[in-house]
Amino acid sequence: MESNASQLSALDIEPLVARLRQGDTRALARAISLVENDAPQAHALLSACFPHTGHALRIGITGAPGAGKSTLVDRLSRHYREAGKTVGVVAVDPSSPFTGGAILGDRIRLQERIADPGFYARSMATRGSLGGLALATADVALVLEASGKDILLIETVGVGQDEIEIARLADIVLLVLVPGMGDDVQSLKAGVMEIADLYVINKSDRDGADRVEQEIRALQSLASTHAAWTPPIVRTVATTGEGVDRLAQAIAQMEQWLTAEHRLTHRRAQHWQRRLHAMLRTELMRRARRHGLGENQLSEHAARIAKGREDPWQLVAQLAQKLFEEQPPEH
Repeated sequence: MESNASQLSALDIEPLVARLRQGDTRALARAISLVENDAPQAHALLSACFPHTGHALRIGITGAPGAGKSTLVDRLSRHYREAGKTVGVVAVDPSSPFTGGAILGDRIRLQERIADPGFYARSMATRGSLGGLALATADVALVLEASGKDILLIETVGVGQDEIEIARLADIVLLVLVPGMGDDVQSLKAGVMEIADLYVINKSDRDGADRVEQEIRALQSLASTHAAWTPPIVRTVATTGEGVDRLAQAIAQMEQWLTAEHRLTHRRAQHWQRRLHAMLRTELMRRARRHGLGENQLSEHAARIAKGREDPWQLVAQLAQKLFEEQPPEH
């Protein structure tokens, strides 16, 4: 399938987008593969998808490994499908050290609803990227949204404080904690705790749930980055579905708060500002490679700089001048 996708011509992009918007699951899978593999047609595909985005609510689910994020994603998916909303899931899994692909994960967990036309799940490999998110996650989410999904659930790999990258993609961030963390909750406060819009105490039927909630409330008494919004705390038992309805209600309340006074638009503008920085860096590196400046050449420059034989500031200025003199590429 990948070899066929890589042969897709730019002229075939519009029919492909038309099919995925009509609910063609195979077209959607093919489009996501193009984006995830950074195929030559990926930019044209994303440009064609972009006008059909902006309507879906993006919910990020983050937290330490073992917190039950995937089970919670499964339960939320069920809830929204029962409410008549279409759902797309992007689950970022660890990379296989042998193939570079995602290992285990949600391809298995969510396969029972594979025949549901209103549901689509994609498991992605981190491929070495930090922050709990694969580099192409934002683009995959965009394609899923263009296919007409009402809700996007984006589950991170679970790597600790680096999970703050999810805040640059999601409209609403759920931080999933579990009893038994103890002082670990305190240790998270300098990183991932600040990005949470909602705290979820999962596996709350275990001893220690009260302590986790107390520690969260103690942290909330400190300075908050959410202004008028105080992140609520919701207890769940994802394995049984207990508390999932309350969690969905809290998400809906957060969405209403974001919609008021254009907060959601402002949050998305901030996201796109950061995204533009990343896109520009990626495009500059593409141009640099076309000029023959690959990793080997950078290593040679670095070695000369380390020995004092080359001025890094003059080098970068020279390279940048070459890149900006180049005509923009055709996508």
